[in-house]
Amino acid sequence: MADWVIEAENLTKVYKMGDVEVHALRGLSMKVADGEVIAIMGPSGSGKSTLMNIIGCLDQATSGKYILDGELVSNLKDDQLAAIRNRKVGFVFQSFNLLARQSALSNVELPMRYAGINRGRNARAQAALESVGLGDRIHHRPNELSGGQQQRVAIARALVNDPAIILADEPTGNLDTKSGDEIMNILLTLNKDRGTTLIIVTHDPDVAAMTQRVIHIRDGVVEV
Repeated sequence: MADWVIEAENLTKVYKMGDVEVHALRGLSMKVADGEVIAIMGPSGSGKSTLMNIIGCLDQATSGKYILDGELVSNLKDDQLAAIRNRKVGFVFQSFNLLARQSALSNVELPMRYAGINRGRNARAQAALESVGLGDRIHHRPNELSGGQQQRVAIARALVNDPAIILADEPTGNLDTKSGDEIMNILLTLNKDRGTTLIIVTHDPDVAAMTQRVIHIRDGVVEV
């Protein structure tokens, strides 16, 4: 039996907009094995973003069961959810989401600050930056880095707490083709070297083709 890092069963998500109910997820079920590299694809309005928010512990499902790395998280309170998110999920966003006035090193240190880690924080952040090829840019601010370099900082930040999964939302969306290929190679190398589970939300079939499996979402469920 595979070791599942993600087990989602019959997830629903209903948003209330005045008197109208919007069903973003309609009984979605999926599993992701530890160390797997998957892509999640689907048209706009399919439920991809809602699913990503639930997988990343940014939001709760309306109903259903979600187990992340062996922990049932579907019934947790907000503060418990935040703690799980910080320990078990590394995020890589299309727009990088770096703090403009902070150095690359300080940006990478942030998840450790939130986790209350003080000992060895600087060294761990530096090692993470070196692992993505930015050992010579640790004191640069985001505006002194190219888009591809900023995304590398974001990847270093995502991996510094050694999370169970890295969740990448359109990680190549704001990059040219060459930089995008470099970012995908870094992510795939992390998977190969560390066994990190990668979940990549993408519209790009070329990115999806680099993964081991593609999950297609439509109308709030997994397409079979």
